[in-house]
Amino acid sequence: MRALSGIKPTGALHLGNYFGAMKQHIELQEQHEGFYFIANYHSLTTIQDAERLQKLVFDAVIDYLAMGLDPQKVALFRQSDVPEVTELTWILACVTGKGLLDRGTTYKDHLAKGLVPNMGIYCYPLLMAADILIYRSDIVPVGKDQVQHIEFAQDMAGYFNQTFRPVLKRPEPRLNETPIVPGLDGQKMSKSYGNTIELFGEPQAIKKKIMAIKTDSTPVEEPKDPATCTVFALLKLLGTPAEIATWEQRYRTGGMGYAEAKQRLAELYEERFGPRREARAQWAARPDDVEDILVAGAKKARAVAQEVMADVRDACGIKPRDAG
Repeated sequence: MRALSGIKPTGALHLGNYFGAMKQHIELQEQHEGFYFIANYHSLTTIQDAERLQKLVFDAVIDYLAMGLDPQKVALFRQSDVPEVTELTWILACVTGKGLLDRGTTYKDHLAKGLVPNMGIYCYPLLMAADILIYRSDIVPVGKDQVQHIEFAQDMAGYFNQTFRPVLKRPEPRLNETPIVPGLDGQKMSKSYGNTIELFGEPQAIKKKIMAIKTDSTPVEEPKDPATCTVFALLKLLGTPAEIATWEQRYRTGGMGYAEAKQRLAELYEERFGPRREARAQWAARPDDVEDILVAGAKKARAVAQEVMADVRDACGIKPRDAG
């Protein structure tokens, strides 16, 4: 089976990115053919500084490599290195009704916040569907908050196939077991909220962030509800089941302060990500090798995209008159 997913580089990758996507991508490389891209076209909706965007793309790539994504097992590439994806985006736009895009979560979020979305935000689901459909993906590993995009891609594949003929493959989401990862303020961890814990932050800076996680004012001696505690939710992601069971009991019994739980969270963070800092530094010092990985990944991905687009063009009638 072919697994396809992308990550949007708009800032330093964080625990939400890791547990929501990266961890699943790395695990799947042992089971499926993987196509993973850095979504720099998508980033243009908010990042409009050329040098910054290039750095963000490079940083995202070396984060993946440092965490164990193996370019010998998967195709890792820049979205923009497969230009056929934008051609498919236009063709999907020609068979997709405006009503579908009106329901887009990102677009609606902008409206709810009183922001004026650009057309990139509005058409975001079209490009995302093209990303998925152009590689004939079987599964798309995503978090629960991304399921709508897969459903839209399924709808658009159906629109195309019904309008012309069956060409595009219907993908299926593959959900991980991780719920939405909370940020420092208890909201969903997101760069746009400024509440993230970065994967490769400086140890003392990360510890300072963790110790500042918002908690309630329950006294040390009183029982606490782990189900409503951001610190406990993050502990569950990093600790072993046995340790988490112990923490849950301590929460419910009382006699434990949040500072103690935060201290352990900082230790678990460092145990998980600290050893990867050196690997990341080594990749950062080899930009030519990183570029070679992206070029090789794009070559593999584009070969598939060109085959799909040949079928799409043939179905639409977009081909030379003497092409048969």
